[in-house]
Amino acid sequence: MPLDAICLGAVTHELNEVLAGCRVEKVYQPDRDEIVLQTRGQGGAKRLLISIAAGAARVHFIDAARENPAAPPMFCMLLRKHVQGAKIAAIVQPAVERMLTIELDTTDEMGVPCKKHLICELMGKHSNVILCGEDNRIIDAMRRIDGDLSGKRQVLPGLFYRMPPAQDKHDPFSLSGAGLAAAVMQADGEQPLDRFLLGQLLGFSPLLCRELSYRATGDVAARIGMLSAAQRERLGQVYDDFITYVQEKRWKPFLLTKAENGAVFDFTFLPVTQYEGLMTVSQADSFSALLAAFYERKGKVERMARRSADLHKTVTNARDRLARKLAAQQKELDATQNREQYKRMGDLITANLYQLEKGMNKATVVDYYAEDCPEVEITLDVRLTPQQNAQRYFKLYNKAKTAETVLTQQIEQGKADLDYLESVLVSLGEAESERDLSQLREELTQTGVLSNKQTRNKKLRAKPVQAKPFHYRTSDGFEVFAGKNNLQNDLLTLKTAFKSDIWFHTQKTHGSHVILVTDGREPTDQAMTEAAMIAAYHSKARQSSRVPVDYTPVRQVKKPAGAKPGMVIYHVYQTAYVTPDEAAVEKLRVE
Repeated sequence: MPLDAICLGAVTHELNEVLAGCRVEKVYQPDRDEIVLQTRGQGGAKRLLISIAAGAARVHFIDAARENPAAPPMFCMLLRKHVQGAKIAAIVQPAVERMLTIELDTTDEMGVPCKKHLICELMGKHSNVILCGEDNRIIDAMRRIDGDLSGKRQVLPGLFYRMPPAQDKHDPFSLSGAGLAAAVMQADGEQPLDRFLLGQLLGFSPLLCRELSYRATGDVAARIGMLSAAQRERLGQVYDDFITYVQEKRWKPFLLTKAENGAVFDFTFLPVTQYEGLMTVSQADSFSALLAAFYERKGKVERMARRSADLHKTVTNARDRLARKLAAQQKELDATQNREQYKRMGDLITANLYQLEKGMNKATVVDYYAEDCPEVEITLDVRLTPQQNAQRYFKLYNKAKTAETVLTQQIEQGKADLDYLESVLVSLGEAESERDLSQLREELTQTGVLSNKQTRNKKLRAKPVQAKPFHYRTSDGFEVFAGKNNLQNDLLTLKTAFKSDIWFHTQKTHGSHVILVTDGREPTDQAMTEAAMIAAYHSKARQSSRVPVDYTPVRQVKKPAGAKPGMVIYHVYQTAYVTPDEAAVEKLRVE
């Protein structure tokens, strides 16, 4: 769900209690849609994340530092100039809006005390972070909005800041339950109650509207025309109780997870009753912990998808181009299968030279290759002598014969290249950080998929900091490593692993090389099963069941000369069938 205005009010209250009086020590911009303010106060150091991602706009504390780009973006540099060293006076929420303002006490270029405002608008795809001076004039914004993007409001340096256009809805804190019940009586009877509430109440999310409807009528989508007088009265009481709950700041952070698999589903600030056992409602320690639990995993995947978009596009285009080339070569190869016909025509012309003359466009001769010796018609080039026509057919035969050999080799190499590009796409899905992407760029440059022109940035061309493979520990204490890309796969299998370690890989499916470190011990069945599950999880067959995983001692794995990164061969092996379980694999992971 989007972070609604009511829930944001609870978040703002929590942040203000912690951050009021703290100083901004550092400013980072780990992603194009994220700002991190590192603060310090009496409670110690805190990291405040401000995200304006379309589907995950939010503000909350984070524990771990985010990986930052090599060169900070311009907006980050501007914030460092104006905000770094400033004291947070307060964090406030204007009215019932999906926005908050961080009020800052700082100094200008001359050292004169002044105030600045960091305005965080958390409104889905219209989210923004705007820095304003004491006179409410915009210094700059993370997303500049000119007249071409919006005719209602421009957000540009030098302009005075204006609030987003007001919605034609009621302020929930100025509306009584009786007034809401009276408004329901005047509404369209066919309209669901929750949709009516959503259109009338400022700052309410669909979840809150459904909850009010359920508490009042026992139905999340009850139609207004079907409500009894008692239910309308009940709606007014439920609404008044809700407003009192909010005004008295009795809100608590609740996380909704699916009862069937434990996946996060939604969040809110009050106990939700509408799902009737389908959801598990659990209380978090804080609203920051609530938002982190809900958004972190999803946000991580989305961030890496954005960062790897250029690589994904390059590899996908290369794969599609190679696939088209292979199809054309296969068509040419199929055409060479008729080459014996060319030799046959040449032989027949040679056998009948005595009856042929230059200038003939066709020859009718006896086909002595066939059992019944029928007459066949052969097309001739009128510009050539009979002997030259025969030579022409022999040349076509030899050309087709040579083409078959060359095309067979080219197709074999093309299939290997295509297979490699498919493995790179799997590796892109495994990347967890900028280091992983940098290593993939290095690999693609080495193999010629990326050119130096495509990595013009000197920092991108520089040798990347060595990324680490996935690290796991089995239930009975065996170490397991899985490569994130083909370079890591080669390093793990051919350089790092001992000959007695066990190597795992999904059968006939792209995936990571997985090494079970034995340390001279006999691996247990439990360790072997868990290592095979890790191999299946880090493969293209992650969503499948009963995935075949080959395993063999590392000494049985060889790399052919000239093979692409990550490509190996093995002949002695056994196969295990496992079903990947994300929760079980993540439980084994060592950070």
